Amino acid sequence: MSHIFEDDVVSAVLHHMNEDHAEDNLLIARAFASASDFKITGAVMLDFDGNGGVWQITRVGIPEELDVPWLGGPITERSAVRREVVALYDAACERLGVTPRPHA
Repeated sequence: MSHIFEDDVVSAVLHHMNEDHAEDNLLIARAFASASDFKITGAVMLDFDGNGGVWQITRVGIPEELDVPWLGGPITERSAVRREVVALYDAACERLGVTPRPHA
């Protein structure tokens, strides 16, 4: 069974990702979604648990759900969420040939 984070933790992470990292959501979606002739035009992080993150992606105005497992494997600590999202971002940049920005 996957670790379930407290509601306030999930809410804070989702707010941060969707408000401060909207472009990162889009990169992750484009890198990890199944191939399609239709470009992904939107991506919002909906949820996450100990196994990975869930994004709602949009192609030609049609929403679909994208589950992306954490690259480092299952997690149980709040501090690991940032590490895993950064790992997804870095992997997405590599897959898409985008230069990643430095991490603080």
